[in-house]
Amino acid sequence: MSVQRRLNVGSFLVLLLFVVLLAVQFVAGPRLRTQYDGDIARADRAAAANDQVLQRMTDAETGVRGFQLTGDPAFLEPYEEGWTGALAGLDEIANNGFAPQVEQLLGREREAVRAWLDGYALPIVTAGVPDNDGARAVEGKRLFDEIRMVGEVLDRVLAAERRNLIAAELSERRLLDLFSAGLVAAILLVSYAVARTARRQLLVPLGDLGRTIRSLAGGNLATRAEPGGAAELRTVVQAVNDLAAQTETLLAAEQARAARAGLRQAVAAEMQEMTDPTACAHRIAELIGAAVCAGAVHCEMVFPGTGTVHVAWPSDARGLAAGLTAEMLAGKPGQLRVRPDGSIWLAIGGDDCAPGYLYAVRPSAPVWTEAEQRLLAGVGREIERAVRQLTVQHQQARLITELRMLDQRKDVFIQTVTHELRTPLTSILGYAEMIADDEGELTAIQQRALDAILRNSHRLHDTIGDLVLLDRPDRGAALHTETLDLADVARMVRGELGNAAGAKNLTVTVDADEGWVRGDRTQLQRALSRLLDNAIKFTPAGGSVECRVTADARTVAVAVTDTGIGIPAEDVRGLFTPFHRAGNAVDQAVQGPGLGLAIVRDIVRDHGGTITVQSVVGRGSTFTVTLPAASASAPVLPPVVVPAEPKSPAHV
Repeated sequence: MSVQRRLNVGSFLVLLLFVVLLAVQFVAGPRLRTQYDGDIARADRAAAANDQVLQRMTDAETGVRGFQLTGDPAFLEPYEEGWTGALAGLDEIANNGFAPQVEQLLGREREAVRAWLDGYALPIVTAGVPDNDGARAVEGKRLFDEIRMVGEVLDRVLAAERRNLIAAELSERRLLDLFSAGLVAAILLVSYAVARTARRQLLVPLGDLGRTIRSLAGGNLATRAEPGGAAELRTVVQAVNDLAAQTETLLAAEQARAARAGLRQAVAAEMQEMTDPTACAHRIAELIGAAVCAGAVHCEMVFPGTGTVHVAWPSDARGLAAGLTAEMLAGKPGQLRVRPDGSIWLAIGGDDCAPGYLYAVRPSAPVWTEAEQRLLAGVGREIERAVRQLTVQHQQARLITELRMLDQRKDVFIQTVTHELRTPLTSILGYAEMIADDEGELTAIQQRALDAILRNSHRLHDTIGDLVLLDRPDRGAALHTETLDLADVARMVRGELGNAAGAKNLTVTVDADEGWVRGDRTQLQRALSRLLDNAIKFTPAGGSVECRVTADARTVAVAVTDTGIGIPAEDVRGLFTPFHRAGNAVDQAVQGPGLGLAIVRDIVRDHGGTITVQSVVGRGSTFTVTLPAASASAPVLPPVVVPAEPKSPAHV
C-alpha cells in the first residue's frame, strides 16, 4: 500500500471514529439521560402521590375525630378535602404505570380507603351527629391502620423501584463511558500511527535527501561536473533547502497553533490547581509566551489573601516603564491595545476584583492577528473568572469565621445573662416565699403585690430555664435512653396539668395505645408537657384538648388536638423558631416568650423524630410528634450520642 493511501485511510479512520464519538456523546448519551430522568421523575411523582394519600387520609381522619370530639360540623371540612385528595393521589400513582407488584398494592390501598370511608367515616358524617359507638370506633381505627400499613409497604416498594432505576442508569452510563474512552483511545492510536507514518516516510527521507545533495554539491562531484551541470545541481540543492525550510516553518506553525488551541484550558487548569500564586502566575506567563511566540511576557494579578503578584517571563526580561504600568492598570477591564513597538497589553480585573494586566512583546512579528487578540482576550476572561471565584471563596471563608465568632459570643452572652439573672432571681424568690410563709398579716394590697412578685419571678425563672435548654453548649451529649411507653408519659403529663385545665374548665382527654420508644424519659416528658401546656394556654374556657397516642410497627405518633385560637397561615413557616410568636397570640396578649415549641423541636429531633402541625384560625390546632418505634421487650442499650444539628423554627 502506498504512503499516500495509508495516510488517506488513517485520516478517514480518525474522522470516522470522531463522528462515532460525537454521536455517542451528543445523541446516545442525552437520549439515555432523558429516558432515565423521565423514569426517576415518574417514580418521584408516585412516591409523592403516595405520601399525599396518607397525609390526606390523616386529614380526613383528624376531621372526623374533631367532629366526634366537639360536634362542630366545621371540623368536617378537612374530611371532605382529605378523602377526595387521597383518591386523586391514588389515581396519580396509577397513571404513572409500574410493575404488577405496585399495581397490586395500589389496589389494596384503594380498597382500604374505601373500606374506611364506607365502614366508619360515611355513617358518622351522614348521621350529622357524633357517634358514641365504641365498637365502631375500634373498627375505624383498625381500618385506618390498614390504610397506613399498605401505604408504608407501597412506599418501600416505590423506593426499591427508584433504586433499581438508578442502578440501571449508572450501569448503562458506565458502559457508555467505557465505550467513549475506547473510542478516544482508538482515535489517539490511529492519529499517532498517521503522524509516525508521515514522519518516517516523508520527513526523514526528505531530510536525508537534502543532506545528501548538499554533500554532493560541496564535494568533488561539483568540481568535476560541467559548469552547466553544477548550476543545475545548485538549483536542485536550493530547491530542496527551500522545501525543508518550508516544512520546518509549517511544523512550527502547527505546534504554535496546537499551543494556542489549548491555552485557555491550560490557564484555567493552572488557576484551579493553584497552590502558590507566584508560581501559578509565572507558569501562565510562560504558557502565553510559548503560545504566541513572544519574546517577553509580563503579568500582574491580585490574589485574595496574598496581594499583588508580578512576574516576568523569561526571568531576565526587561522591566516595564512606570508610565506604561500605570496606563495598563488604569485601563478598562477587557481593554486590549496593540502598540507600535510590537507589544500588546490587556487590562484584567472587574468590579469585584482588583485591576491587573497581561503584557506581551514580539519584536520578530509585531503584527498581532485578530485570532491572537481574541485568544489573549479569552485568556484574560479565564483569569478574571478564576480570580473572582477565589475572591468569593475567600469572602465566604472570612464570613464563616465571623459567624463562628458571633456564635461563640452569643453563647457566652446567653450564659452570662442567664447566670447574672439567676443569681439575683434566686434571692428575690427566696425572700418573697419567706414573706409569703410568714404568719404575720398582710393587707390585701400587699398580698396582691406579693402574689404578682412570685408569679412573675417564677415566669422569669422558667424563661431562663428555657434559654439554657435552647443554648446547650454540650449539644451532642449523651441521652439517658431507655425503652418506655409514651402512653404512660402522656397520662403522667395529663395529671400534672389537671389544675391548669380545671381553672379554665377545659376537657382534657388522653386516648393512648401502647407506644414503645427508645428515649430519655425526662426529655420526652418535657416535650409532651409543653405541647399540652400550649394547647391549654391557647384554648378558651370551656374548650377541649385531646392527646392521642397511636403506634405501628415502625413509628409511634402523639397527636395533641385543641379547640383553641389556631395559628394564622403566615405564621406556620416560622412556627418552631425561638422567640417566634403567632400574630393572634400577641394580639390577644397570651403570655409566653416563644421558646416552648423550639425546645420541643430540639427534643424530638434529638430522638430521631419529626413534628408537624395542622391548624385553622378560630378552630384549633393539631401537633403531631412521630418517633421511631421500639419493641417493649427491647434490651437496654448504652446511652446514645446525638450529633449536633442546626436548629429549626416554633409556635408559642
